[in-house]
Parts: sequence; C-alpha cells; structure tokens
Amino acid sequence: MIENIRVALLGIRSNKLRSALTMLGITIGVAAVIVLVSLGQAVDNFVREQFLGIGTNLLIVFPQADDEGVLQRLTSAEADALADSFHVPDALYVMPQRQVTTNIKYGDREINGRILGVTEVYLQIRNRFLVDGQFFTREDLEGQARVAYIGQEMARRLFPDSVYPVGQSIRIGNVAFRIAGILNEVGGAGFGPNDDDVLVAPLTTVQTRLAPDRDQVGRRVLTNILVQARDAEGVQIVAGQIRETIREVREINFRDEDNFQIFSQTDLLDSLGNITGLLTVFLAVIAGISLIVGGIGIMNIMLVTVTERTREIGLRKAVGAQKQDILFQFLVEAISISGVGGALGILIATLGTALLGFALPDLEASVQLSSIVLATAISVAIGVFFGIYPANRAASLNPIDALRYE
Repeated sequence: MIENIRVALLGIRSNKLRSALTMLGITIGVAAVIVLVSLGQAVDNFVREQFLGIGTNLLIVFPQADDEGVLQRLTSAEADALADSFHVPDALYVMPQRQVTTNIKYGDREINGRILGVTEVYLQIRNRFLVDGQFFTREDLEGQARVAYIGQEMARRLFPDSVYPVGQSIRIGNVAFRIAGILNEVGGAGFGPNDDDVLVAPLTTVQTRLAPDRDQVGRRVLTNILVQARDAEGVQIVAGQIRETIREVREINFRDEDNFQIFSQTDLLDSLGNITGLLTVFLAVIAGISLIVGGIGIMNIMLVTVTERTREIGLRKAVGAQKQDILFQFLVEAISISGVGGALGILIATLGTALLGFALPDLEASVQLSSIVLATAISVAIGVFFGIYPANRAASLNPIDALRYE
C-alpha cells in the first residue's frame, strides 16, 4: 500500500500540469458542494433562530374566508374564550393582537409605522424585554392608557440623535401618546415584519382610538391571537383545544370546515425546513455535476497513463506481478488524484465559507465536520468508480503484448 501510494504521488509530481488540470474538476466540485451545503445549513439555522426568537411553543390563530369567500375576522369573543382556562387549560398565555399602520409624528418628523396593540403579557409571550422604562399593567390596559413602547429601528427613524425617546410625546394619527419604554433589539428576521421597526401600545387603546372598527354584531375585531403552550409536548394538545373552543364560540356545524387557521411554530419550521432542505439538495446536485466531470477527467487521464506505461505493466507482470497487483496499483493512483483534489477542495471550501461568514455575519456559516467527511467519501468514491475501468484494463493486458508495445 505504501509503495503504491509513493508511486502514485511520484506520478502526480512528474506530470504536474496534467495532474493539476485533472484534479481541478474534483477540487471545484468538492468546494462547491461543501460551500453550498454549509450555506444551506446556515440558512436553516438562521430561519429557526428567527422563528424561535418570537417566542417558544407558540400557536397563532388567523382569520380565514368561509365557503362563500367572506373573511371571518377574529373578535374579542374568541380571545375571551381562549383565555378561559376551562376551555384551554394547557395554555400558559393568551394574547389577542390588533395591528394597524398609520402616521406617527414627533415635532416636524413624520413616518409611517406599524402599531401593535397587545396585552400586558406581550414581553413574556414574545421573549422580549425593555432596555428602559416599565411595561404597562392590567390596570393600564383596562384604563386605555395612552402609552407606547418603541422598537429601536423606529426610534432611529422617528427621533433625532440628540433626543432620547423615553418620556417624549408623539402623535399616532391624531391621538397623543407618551413613549414609556424602549424594546430590546432583536434584529430584522428577513421573514415578515421587522420587530425592531414597531410601536407597541395597549390593545384597548389601539382598538378604541386608532382602529375602532367592529364586526356585524358590534364586537371589537382582532388581527390574530397568540397562544403559548406550557411546553413543547403540549403544543398539539393546545391546538386541539383552540380549535374546539373557536368552533364552539362560532357555532360551526360538525359537518362544516373551519373558518379560521391555526399555525404552530413546529408546523412553520417543518415547512421551512423542508424548503431549505430541498433547496440545499438541489444546489448540491448542481455542484455535484462538476464532480462527475472531474471523475470523467480522471478516467480519461488514467486511460492515457495505462497507454503510456504499457511496457512497464508488461515488465511488472513478467517479473511476477499478479493481475490484482496491477489493478490495485492503478486504482490507488486514481484514488490519490481524486483524494488530493478533494483535500484542496476542502481547503478552498473552508476559506470560502469563512469569507461568506464574514460577508454575511447573521448567517453564521461554517464548515461542518459531516460535510468534510462527506466530501472525503465522495472523493474516494469517485476515484474508485472512475478508476476501476482503467485499472482493470491495465491489469488485463497480456504481458508479452505489453512488452512488445512501442
């Protein structure tokens, strides 16, 4: 084995340019596969972190159109029923939300911003905290307090650098509010609204002063309802309890379909994971085409090598080399070429992934050990697969004919 590897490496060194061009396809293919797989894993992790950052064990109830195409909006009736522990005993928190987009003014500055009406459990259910100020209480919610809590991106847009937001008076639409706190920075998810570019206020205040619309029977409407299960194992149980409760409140016949939607983080993450997984596989397959091209290059150069060394093969057989010895020798040479090319590909991929991580720090891209093992296995497999035919051809040469070959 050692002697065969030594001879193979000598063969690579004696034909440096030819060997380098032969290895180039393997090097590019291995590097591309590793970089794309690492990028796919980084995107998948990024998506999961962003969704888990909005809270854990969450379920979100959305309105949905009925069979006639009429949107059945959520109301306070559904929210009150879900907040009743008799109906949904496994829920930790229930938070109705009302979202509006309107103008926000401070002095001469005016921006268009997203306003989110929430309850006093907003910080707990969304895993957030205030960097300054104190969040409103149940009494403030019931009293329709005109206090607001601003995200840091919106604060940068609305206030000059010399003005600290807390304590400042602003106007949302035509209603005066006081900034009572600043939310922590969570970063733009890139999937959905930026939670740093938001203004949070008590739900009752938003419903009465900014979005006073009601349904046909006079109930306050909601954008959605967030429900947090006590643990990950109880998410599906809570989903069932939510479904039964809303169907009961809306008096939906058992034969009829739901006119609302329930999404859980698990469902969303599984769906997005499937999408990113398929995308990663698709990109890796495209990159893998260059590996096939590189393997064909190895087969081609090994056939040329067999032709060039026909007399050497005949001489080896004449002094006692068996068929398996010749087969093993040329197979090792093919594996050595693909192995060296794969090693260079791993090195280039490591550097490329590091540069990618530097350029896109939010993705935290890195080469996984599994990717290196996979690339090494692929390199060896290509050497075996595309080297077996030339090696077998060399081993099958008649020694007398080989010695006479010019």
